[in-house]
Amino acid sequence: MKHLYISFLVVFFVFFIQIVGGQAFISKPSLGFTQACASPLFNTFDITFSFTPETNSNPTNQFIIELSDSSGSFANPNILFTSTAGSVVESPATLNFSLPTSTSGEAYKIRVKSTGSGVTSQNSSTFAAYYKVHDSPFTINNSNENGSYCSGGSYLLTIDNPSDGMSDSPLQYPSLTFEWRKKTSPTTSVFVANGSSYSVSEPGTYFVKTDYGTCTSDSSSNHVTISEAGSGNTTSSINSSLGNPFCSTEGATTLSAISGDSYIWLKDGKEISGATSQTYVTEESGEFSVIINLGSCTASASILLESNGFTSSIDVADTETINEGGAVIASITTDATAPEFEWFFNEVVISGATTNSYEATQVGRYKAIVKQTIGCISTNEFEFIVKEPFPDVADIPNLISPNGDGINDTWVIPQNYVNGANTEVLIINAQGKTVFKTNNYQNNWPENQLDFQHINPVYYYIITTPDNKTKKGSITVVK
Repeated sequence: MKHLYISFLVVFFVFFIQIVGGQAFISKPSLGFTQACASPLFNTFDITFSFTPETNSNPTNQFIIELSDSSGSFANPNILFTSTAGSVVESPATLNFSLPTSTSGEAYKIRVKSTGSGVTSQNSSTFAAYYKVHDSPFTINNSNENGSYCSGGSYLLTIDNPSDGMSDSPLQYPSLTFEWRKKTSPTTSVFVANGSSYSVSEPGTYFVKTDYGTCTSDSSSNHVTISEAGSGNTTSSINSSLGNPFCSTEGATTLSAISGDSYIWLKDGKEISGATSQTYVTEESGEFSVIINLGSCTASASILLESNGFTSSIDVADTETINEGGAVIASITTDATAPEFEWFFNEVVISGATTNSYEATQVGRYKAIVKQTIGCISTNEFEFIVKEPFPDVADIPNLISPNGDGINDTWVIPQNYVNGANTEVLIINAQGKTVFKTNNYQNNWPENQLDFQHINPVYYYIITTPDNKTKKGSITVVK
């Protein structure tokens, strides 16, 4: 009887454990993803799991999602999510979580715990997980596409980290690691090294990417082709920061050469004084070249730098004359892309004047502006003056009265001595000092008010024609 009672207790205890075990169970989490590749723009993932019992009897129960370390160990798990007490009561359940910014590895696992029953699920399947804190292209080698090293030497490639604050360099994120690769075909490459720099001792094309394992990313650099120079010279290339052609209205472009010991820059074959750095800043077009000392050998590079601005011309002189009722038609020729035209008269915009030509019928100052509206946005300006014809006087006057009454205010001489006649007009004062001299007289002396009070000053003129014939005389100034 005693043995029968003991047997009954054993059977009852086993049956009780089975019942309890059946009442508290959490299944292995099912991942809603194959890789967890998070970034500042996306960081939401989900898992699904079943549990028993399905009941509302424990209003304090919470489900906790735990993340292992990158090797799959839960020795020090990271809590990703904790549900609100009593909020998850129906099985199966799907819960969302976000990854910590330090996540980086190929062998993470997840498990689920229940605070009400103290039960923990099996571990999930292994998965790769990374938080891509940097996910954009970056540059190496100052964006130079080529480099060269002397035979037996090496060339150091580094990730750029500009101090201007405008570039999102991955070096600004200390947690990141990097993978240098060498191209083996247009679409394939092989791993060569880790680190923020790489010393190249074998010719080829190299680049570096942020190490996010099997997660794809845009955090990758430009490609740089490295060549080995012999004991003599090798050729390289020059990079223009604003491209080539460059838009001069954006400012100066920076020309960059490969890294070397010293540099000599030239423009159109002539050495540029003081240009001995790895870079040269210019706003000019032309053929630029550089000689680079690499130590035991040299390299040279050149670039035909062009501006993608435009050219224009106008078919009127700086000064035009019109008779009463006459007109001057000014026309502009330009190779600007989608040009726009604007005309001004005495610094005021002329309404409706928006074509490449304008008929000027008034005496005054004119200005035309041509604007290229597509591509390199830039402008050209032209100015010209329209005047009445000079009066055709027969004699050279010896008296003027610059009092502002509009009569005899300036010294007006015969037309064959003025306005393009290439005749020199020289005026000196009584002390022999030159006060006016020109080869294109415009009947405009005196240009400024002469200072005198009681004595009418006398000036002397010498007019010399292109064939060296001279006219001399005096000019008395009266009020």
